[in-house]
Amino acid sequence: MWTATRWTAVFAEQAGLFRTAVATADLAADVPSCPGWTFNDLSLHVARFLHTATRYLTSGSIVELRPVPVRRDVDPLKYLDEQLAAANQVLRNTSGNRPVWTFSPAAPDLAWVWHRRVAHELNLRRWDAQAALRTLTPTDREQAADAIDELLGTLLAARLRGDSAPASLSAADGKGTAVVSCTDGAQSWHVRFAPGVVPEVRSAAPDEQADARLSNRTANVLYQLWSRMQLTGSGDLAVLRALRMS
Repeated sequence: MWTATRWTAVFAEQAGLFRTAVATADLAADVPSCPGWTFNDLSLHVARFLHTATRYLTSGSIVELRPVPVRRDVDPLKYLDEQLAAANQVLRNTSGNRPVWTFSPAAPDLAWVWHRRVAHELNLRRWDAQAALRTLTPTDREQAADAIDELLGTLLAARLRGDSAPASLSAADGKGTAVVSCTDGAQSWHVRFAPGVVPEVRSAAPDEQADARLSNRTANVLYQLWSRMQLTGSGDLAVLRALRMS
C-alpha cells in the first residue's frame, strides 16, 4: 500500500537523481520537455514548488496561502538545496492524516495528498532533467501506476481551481469517456468528462467501451499523459487530449 512514508521515500530517491542531473548540466541549457525553460528555470520551479508544499505542511493551513515571491538575485542551486533539505525533513515529520488545505476538489484536505504530489512531481522533474541530458533512469512500474492514479483522480479535478492547481492545466470543454490501461499490469481507469464538473474516475471493467482509449506500458502511459511522449491512444482525439497535463 502507498503511505506517506512510502511517498517520502520516493521523493528522497527522485530528489537525489534530480539534483545529480542538475549538477552535471549547464544551467543555461534548454530543457526540451519544458518548452522555454532552461535548467535554471527547472531548478527554480522545483525549489518554489517544494517551498509551497512545505509551507502547507508546516503551517497546517486549512485555507489557500498567498505565494511567497522569490528574490530576483537568488542563487538557483542554493535555493534548490535549501528546499530539498527542508522538504526531506518536513515530509518525514508530518503525519499523513494532518488536516491541511490541498489543491484539488477531488482530494481530501489531508497532508498525505502533498506527500504524494511531492513524490510524483520530483519524479516528473527528474525525468525532464535526465531526458535533456539523455541519461534517463527507468521509472518503477508501481510508482508510475500510482502517479497515473493521482493524475487522473486528483489533478484532472484540480483544473476547476484554475491558478490554484499545482501545474498549468487547461480545462476540458466537452464531454466523453476514456479508458486508460497498462499493458504490463492490471491497473485500468475509466474517466468520464462533463462540462464544469469534476471528472468521474473509477476502475475500468474488462473490455469496457469508451469514446477513447489509451493503453501502453505503465511508464509510457504516465509520460504520455504528462505530454512528455507522443500520445498513442485511439478514438476521440479531443477526449484523449483532455486527459493530458502540460
